[in-house]
Amino acid sequence: MPKEKTLEDLFYDTLKDIYYAERQIVRALPKMAREAQSPDLKAGFEKHLQETEGHVERLQQIFDLIGKRAQGKTCEAIQGIIAEGEEIIEEFKGTPALDAGLISAAQAVEHYEIARYGTLRTWANTLGQKKVVELLDQTLQEEGNADKNLSKLAMTAANQKAAA
Repeated sequence: MPKEKTLEDLFYDTLKDIYYAERQIVRALPKMAREAQSPDLKAGFEKHLQETEGHVERLQQIFDLIGKRAQGKTCEAIQGIIAEGEEIIEEFKGTPALDAGLISAAQAVEHYEIARYGTLRTWANTLGQKKVVELLDQTLQEEGNADKNLSKLAMTAANQKAAA
């Protein structure tokens, strides 16, 4: 008879998912920064790359805190979102709409991460993992700020340039 799955099992499984996702994002952000036409967007991607590397380190700390090996689990969702971003780059490279497309792709990533980190934080709280909650909350705040910064960029030059 199979072992009954617990919230701890689900937490660990989802942690592996976001760990994989963050590592894929670390690989995707440099390309997005290279392709961005706006210096502000390029700088935003470069800044978020540094933050994302910190997210990976924080996740490794969380794996240590829960006594599990840091490992990823293929995340189909992030693979699809990154693939959409790559399509935007291919289809809109060199056009005024490229930055608007890059922002939309980056916000899809941020929204996925915000959903995952919010859920993980809630579960960690339920499981009584106070230090884990703090680490997840720190990352969740950074992801929210990245999303807000992307929205500001979208409302300024990127969308106006694309509409011209």
